[in-house]
Amino acid sequence: MPDEIDLARRGLFRGRLRTVEPPVQLPWSVNWSAFVADCTRCGECLAACPEQILVNGEGGFPVVDFQRGECTFCTECVTVCKAPLFRPTSESPWHYKAHIEANCLANGQVFCQRCQDSCEPNAIRFIPVLGRVPTPTVEPDRCNGCGACVQDCPVGSIKVDGRAVPSGGASQSTLKQESE
Repeated sequence: MPDEIDLARRGLFRGRLRTVEPPVQLPWSVNWSAFVADCTRCGECLAACPEQILVNGEGGFPVVDFQRGECTFCTECVTVCKAPLFRPTSESPWHYKAHIEANCLANGQVFCQRCQDSCEPNAIRFIPVLGRVPTPTVEPDRCNGCGACVQDCPVGSIKVDGRAVPSGGASQSTLKQESE
């Protein structure tokens, strides 16, 4: 099979011993190792995505790029795929949540609430603090990981990934502020 790429072997040459999971897989996709094993990299999911947020990641495998927009969970990528790469759409699309990093403008005392304005499930809230600009927090139970907030952030301080949100739903910026 000359056109197959052994990602583990290629990773060895790059100093990695295993295939690195992408920041964000397609919604409803199976675990990354199973996805890589069965994906033909045909590109049909990229063409089918109405939001055009799917891009070729490492090895030519499709991944989500929230810098291009948000996921509307339309299921087009699932529908068009002929390989067994997806779980039933009746399940949760993924476990990803938004995280607000320390470079958030609120940490620099700059008033900005664009992420809250773009968050349809109202998972991002701004907590007023006496003598400071309001700081954002992500409520993990409300966040669906759609990524709408990512593209809207003027300084790129929002990431969507599978990290655990600290207890109480505090964001990274809230944790930084509390330690000051």
